[in-house]
Amino acid sequence: MNFGIDDLPVRDELRGKSPYGAPQLDVPVRLNTNENPYPLPDALVERIAERVREAARNLNRYPDRDAVELRTRLAEYLTDTSGHEVGLANVWAANGSNEVIQQLLQTFGGPGRTAIGFEPSYSMHGLIARGTGTGWISGPRNEDFTIDLAAAEKAIAEHRPDVVFVTTPNNPTGNAVPRETVLALYEAAQAARPSMVVVDEAYVEFSHGDSLLPLIEGRPNLVVSRTMSKAFGAAGLRLGYLAAHPAVVDAVQLVRLPYHLSAVAQATALAALEHTGTLLKYVEQLKAERDRLVGELRAIGFDVTESDANFVQFGTFADSHEAWQRILDRGVLVRDNGVPGWLRVTAGTPAENDAFLNAVRELKKEQDES
Repeated sequence: MNFGIDDLPVRDELRGKSPYGAPQLDVPVRLNTNENPYPLPDALVERIAERVREAARNLNRYPDRDAVELRTRLAEYLTDTSGHEVGLANVWAANGSNEVIQQLLQTFGGPGRTAIGFEPSYSMHGLIARGTGTGWISGPRNEDFTIDLAAAEKAIAEHRPDVVFVTTPNNPTGNAVPRETVLALYEAAQAARPSMVVVDEAYVEFSHGDSLLPLIEGRPNLVVSRTMSKAFGAAGLRLGYLAAHPAVVDAVQLVRLPYHLSAVAQATALAALEHTGTLLKYVEQLKAERDRLVGELRAIGFDVTESDANFVQFGTFADSHEAWQRILDRGVLVRDNGVPGWLRVTAGTPAENDAFLNAVRELKKEQDES
């Protein structure tokens, strides 16, 4: 007898859903998961080893439950890079920005409550909402993937969501959300309920503009979430964090698991924060490569969404999955996000990007000849 998920007494809202994930295929060039393509520098690897060795001496004890040293260093990084002073009390850290989002939804969402995001956007917002029993509302975007502000304000007024997600730069489209739009959405959300507004800045270090972090001043219901997976080149670390009013930091601790950040994770993150100058130089290289991809793709004849991230959305295709497969057949893995007619490519090393561009030139030639 076949026995599967649907035979288990899972919650109704989880039935028929698929887990989040991207194909992990063994191909020469993988540009599908927005990873930083540059390995950590040797000096940082050595410092991680030193920090972890120190932590290992006390692995018989629980880690610092409140991650005080790590949160202090993250606050210093945010202050240095944004020009807006934040302190320990403003910062919280967890296992990737996904756990940050989960803790926020456990605290401010849940059964009988709702969250809204403007799609296409980061699909984990909706998945985590369902996982926490929070109702999910798909808000509108314009054809150019910008947020339709009037329609968004109307949706917030109508649905009165408890949590509003704004992703900037947006994944998978790459475009940033203007400061004025975020402020307008915040005001709409406060008038409706008031609601928590979560600004997801996972890719902000790659942006042409500034972080929206200063907006938390005087706005206790505004949260900015970040990650060390992208700009820090530490996707394998799984370290995310938020900045907000101290009351928000206190609130999420009501739902966090005890000792949720291991001593090894804290030690590794602290080592990385000692090398921000070097790591941000890689970010500058990737921004240049991203801009090169935008220019080359347009020169080839593709439509390209403006990107402030470390990836580029390009199209349009009559059958985006078929185009994805034909690029894959040439040894390059990009991402089919399910946005009709569009694909997404991560900015890689110059050699990886050259391989990708050669593949799509061939694809475009075949399309034009058919």
